[in-house]
This record gives sequence, structure tokens and C-alpha cells, in this order.
Amino acid sequence: MKLYISPGACSLASHITLRELGLPFELDKINNKTKITSTGADFLKINPKGYVPTLQLDDGSVLTEGQVIMQYLADTKPEAGMAPTNGTLQRYRLQEWLGFINSEIHKSYSPLFASDTPEQTRNSSIEKIGKRLDFVEAALANHEYLTGDKFTIADAYLYVVVGWSGHVGVDLNKWPKVKALHARIAARPAVQAAHAAEKAA
Repeated sequence: MKLYISPGACSLASHITLRELGLPFELDKINNKTKITSTGADFLKINPKGYVPTLQLDDGSVLTEGQVIMQYLADTKPEAGMAPTNGTLQRYRLQEWLGFINSEIHKSYSPLFASDTPEQTRNSSIEKIGKRLDFVEAALANHEYLTGDKFTIADAYLYVVVGWSGHVGVDLNKWPKVKALHARIAARPAVQAAHAAEKAA
């Protein structure tokens, strides 16, 4: 498999998932301006959407969208427990979290990275992030991870997204359980290895 990434982007969650599962893979970094990969390929021919993560399977087929990629990877090694079994209520709870992180948290951070975002829009985005993190904080009241006491792909995704907070003016000290979750995940060997690999890419 080959994972196309942009260091610091949401593709880090798929990268962490691969390393947590111990699956063999290659990394290929894309240049977001030119859409050329580090191996010289035209990324738009691989994924016409033009963004990461993108996973190329061994048969040459391509998967896009982080939520889908992480679930696919988790299902290739179900014994690792990074996603509950398909068809169970626990799996739907995981998907509920993935959808919430994607549509309500991730997308709220996006305007904060653009230098031309109006101040009113920035303030509105930060306020929305705060409300969403209030919900996550409450959900973490009785367990260490989003779906219970086991690390899953939803936690990997949340880790990456809230990791952007310091770069965009969101103070995680307001949400101590979220901050503690982020620190626990940051200490995982697979997460540290993913960061090191992306730094070197």
C-alpha cells in the first residue's frame, strides 16, 4: 500500500492507523501547490479530488476520504481492535464520532488556516470549535477514549485535529480532558514514529 500525505494535514490520522496496525506501506508526500508527489507523479491523476489522505492499494485501486481509509485499514486487522465489528452498535458509535469530528470539528478549523479569512468568520469558527470541544469534554468524563477505554481510529482522528489548536489560537487548557487525551495519544510509539516519518519526508 501507498499512503499519500501532506505533513501536518489530516492524513496523519491514516498514517497513525497504519503504524498502530503494523501494516506494510510506503509514504509519498504531495506538494499542495503543484500537486506533484515526492516521487514525481501527478497527484491529480491518482486522486482527482486533489487532497489527502489518499491510499493506493496493492492492486492499484485508490481509496479517498480519511474516515473510509481508516475504517478499511482497521478492518484488515480486526484483532487489533481499532474499530468494532461491522454491523454492531459499537461500530455505529465509532462512525458517529468519525462523522462528528469530520463535519463539526475538522471543518471548523479549516477557515483558521487561511490568511484572508475575515476576523468575524475566524471568531465564529473558534466559538463553534469551543462548543464542539465542550461536547467532547463531557463525553470523556467517564472513560479515557471516545468510545470507551480502548484507543480507536476516532481517537487518532481527533488527536490530529485538536493538534492544530496551538497554530490557530484555540487554547486547549479550557478542556483538560481533551488536552489529557491528546497527550496520551502523543505518547504512543506509533504516533511518535508517524510524526518522525512525516518530519523526514
